[in-house]
Amino acid sequence: MRVRILLQVAADDGGGIPEEVACFNKPTEQAEDLGLSIAEAKVLLAAVQERMVKAQATAWIERHRCCPFCGTQRRNKGSFPIVFRTLYGDVALRSPRLHRCPCQAGSGPAKSSLLAELIPEHIAPERLYLETRWSSLAPYAAAARLLADVLPVASGANADTLREHTLEAAERLEEELGEERPSFIKGCPADWQELPNPEGRIVVGLDGGYVRDWKDRKSNFEVIVGQSRPEDRDARYIALVHGHDPKPKRRLFETLKSQGLQANQDVTFLTDGGEEIRSLTERITPASEHVPDWFHIAMRLTVLEQYARGAAHLDKAAGTRLLDSLESIKWLLWHGNHFRAAQEIELFEDEVDGLDVEYSHLGKFVRTAHDFANYIAANAASLINYGERFRAGERISSCLAESAVNAVIGKRFAKRQQMQWTKRGAHLLLQIRTRVLDGTLRFEFERWYPGLANDNTGAIQATAA
Repeated sequence: MRVRILLQVAADDGGGIPEEVACFNKPTEQAEDLGLSIAEAKVLLAAVQERMVKAQATAWIERHRCCPFCGTQRRNKGSFPIVFRTLYGDVALRSPRLHRCPCQAGSGPAKSSLLAELIPEHIAPERLYLETRWSSLAPYAAAARLLADVLPVASGANADTLREHTLEAAERLEEELGEERPSFIKGCPADWQELPNPEGRIVVGLDGGYVRDWKDRKSNFEVIVGQSRPEDRDARYIALVHGHDPKPKRRLFETLKSQGLQANQDVTFLTDGGEEIRSLTERITPASEHVPDWFHIAMRLTVLEQYARGAAHLDKAAGTRLLDSLESIKWLLWHGNHFRAAQEIELFEDEVDGLDVEYSHLGKFVRTAHDFANYIAANAASLINYGERFRAGERISSCLAESAVNAVIGKRFAKRQQMQWTKRGAHLLLQIRTRVLDGTLRFEFERWYPGLANDNTGAIQATAA
């Protein structure tokens, strides 16, 4: 069977001569002979795309050849080549250069390129979107191979190109981010009371993860990752490189704002209690609270229990007292008795300092006890009655932040493969990846390129019918 595929590009007046764009000899002997193969589909798509783009570019040039102010046709000054990178292949075009119209003497450049005005980035927005999206989900080289496997884009589909395009898109998002402020609280309580009732509490889990540093390959740098989960709206991710991001509070505020944040809305920040993350949550919204999550408190107590059990092998009486004290501290913290818990922690510290045993980990035990005391003291104002909140069915653990760290960092930044990153590259890629995981990256591209929102689905279906 010989298959000829013709394309007719019809003008508004209905003209246009059909042109052969592909011809295939298709035997029908085996299952793999049926339909188009990937290679044949690539040839067909590339041929159709080339003719469509050239026809559209020619029509656009003809419509804009005249001066938009006086209607006089502008004089030609030669042309130069432009390669337009599309989803279905790279199309070589020639862009006319036109002299400035005499009516605009003294204003603007003396010569202008028509196609440079139409396609200043020389890449189709939808291809840029796919490159950016796939690069956030897989390594740049793997995303480039995927792009070349399924689309006729062998030219330009490489890891460096995808990385450049992805980071450029992220930098555009960064430029749109508002200015950083120490506080985002506006108005007064009287104004907040006039607001409509909020839709529900927003719980934000924040935690830290680590990525291997490309510049200092023996060390890591910290990435703060979180998830904002309202009661009745879609969750959003947030991620930033600690110490590199100049607008961390603004980034967090804008994430909450995109979820309909109001000044009278309850917001709970569940964190590991670290100083950096705790300061990030301050003065974001008036009805917010910071809560050190129970998981991190319990883990610190578990480590102290292990040390106490080791000491009990050498001094049973002292070890038993320490274990009983830890159990009491845990009970007091769980039930929100912070004053008694602080007293018990102080007594526990003194007893650990006074241990007189030949315990190999005694120094670590002492340091861990002091660190725990400092941790509780630093977060004293944020401690709550965990038992009461747990029984009420509310969150007391930042497990959503732990899962966010795995989703955002672990599956792309390849901790097991020991991939290395610059702080800039990691931070910018995080901004794309969080939006891909949210499902909001497409909306950003449609805002930049409104034509992407019109996918011509209705017209295609009507033609097919």
